Amino acid sequence: MRITVLEPLGVELTRLRPAELGDAEIGVLAGLLAEHGFAVLPGQDLDDRGFTRFLGRFGELVFTAGETPVPGHPDLNLVTNAGRSEPPRSVFHVDTSYVREPPAYTALRAVTVPERGGQTLFTDQYRAFDTLPGELRARLAGRTVTHRVTGVDPGGAQESEAEHPLFRRHPITGRTSLYLSSPQRCPAISGLDDEEAAEVIRFLYAHSTAEAGTYRHTWSPGDLVMWDNGCVLHRADHSDVVGTRTLHRGMVAAYRGTP
Repeated sequence: MRITVLEPLGVELTRLRPAELGDAEIGVLAGLLAEHGFAVLPGQDLDDRGFTRFLGRFGELVFTAGETPVPGHPDLNLVTNAGRSEPPRSVFHVDTSYVREPPAYTALRAVTVPERGGQTLFTDQYRAFDTLPGELRARLAGRTVTHRVTGVDPGGAQESEAEHPLFRRHPITGRTSLYLSSPQRCPAISGLDDEEAAEVIRFLYAHSTAEAGTYRHTWSPGDLVMWDNGCVLHRADHSDVVGTRTLHRGMVAAYRGTP
């Protein structure tokens, strides 16, 4: 495995074949994800069966209610712009954070890469916490943030929400990250009234998604990208896509060695 550290976050891993990784190598990869946020594994010759088997080495797979499954692979979901009259909407977020135990990892496998555009962006939430003004950090210490979503079932009637620490300690690195999703999905902070919470969340979100701290991944055929939901936010940029962008997504429920 050859490791290239990316800036301002992430790693690229070459000379690596997921099907050949042993437990020790999986542990190393989990550590790299926890420390650097995401990993790009270029040039992979994986089908959906191999992709699912690789993710299963990290733990039990989990599927988000309301997503479109990949035919024949119910643990994976389809991410595509094919057949859409308008481009998908994407803002920086954490995957499925509105449940009590959010998924630890998400991964995407390139199926069809567009001629241009369609990048996936990542921001470092360790950095977001570390660079908060000291007074604000002290004021928010120990508080929780509500993560909420509506319409998570195909009928659009269900609502789900969960409380999480706003400052979250990572179970592998022990480092603290800012843990929030988009303002639309984070309506409340414990101990603050609605107006004050909305103002703080807007500030935190803008702070944590600044362009200077963002990495843009441009997709190539054979790419596999995996990230740690505990220390990054991500989004897709559909503003200049030319051609079809189809990815298959899988998620792992928990960190290795945790319940």
